[in-house]
Amino acid sequence: MTRTVGIIGSGMIGGALARLAVAAGRDVVLANSRGPESLAPLVADLGARARAATPAEAARAGDLVVAAVPLGVHTLLPAAELAGLTVVDAMVYHPERDGRIAELDAGGITSSELVQRHLAGSRVVKTFATIDFHHLVALARPAGAPDRSALPLAGTDPAAKAEVVALLDALGYDAVDIGTLAPGTPAYVQPYMGDRPEGLDPEETRRWFLASRGVPVPAARVRELTGTARRAS
Repeated sequence: MTRTVGIIGSGMIGGALARLAVAAGRDVVLANSRGPESLAPLVADLGARARAATPAEAARAGDLVVAAVPLGVHTLLPAAELAGLTVVDAMVYHPERDGRIAELDAGGITSSELVQRHLAGSRVVKTFATIDFHHLVALARPAGAPDRSALPLAGTDPAAKAEVVALLDALGYDAVDIGTLAPGTPAYVQPYMGDRPEGLDPEETRRWFLASRGVPVPAARVRELTGTARRAS
């Protein structure tokens, strides 16, 4: 069982995962690029199971580590300290934020393959990239709940994927294995949010989003959606 989760990246997804992990009885070691002192408010809010560290320290402390930094800075992840570990890739390629990455734009490689290339000594598993931070927390349910959602995951190493499936289960989600990190298994689905009302201005959209409890998406629906997903141009 993963007892300590290292989380490198303390933004919206990293913070949401930290909350779920603490609620599931896991210890959390959080890190970001601004230094441990910048995480003091979040760590205080999370309680005694959480502490702040540098990225290298979070890597050394975690039984499993989640990478939730912007993809454009994935090469700053501490490869030496992450060697031998299962690393969950929760990153999404946003060219307007990350800058254009020619290899990804050409379509011959996936973002997770880029991450795996940098973390050559780690076992990379992709998940958490298909749901927003708010509904990631709102839709978490205990095992066996009739309204439990599932998340897709991809990876090459079966043992690493099993480790991540167990973590997802503890955090409140079923898992749907969609294959390897290679092109041909794209998935960037957002059905968890539900249908947004029409005619909302940006501020109304923000309020609707934060008030929404989301729409449960069971494993069968995730399989259907990922089975028909196509890579965006």
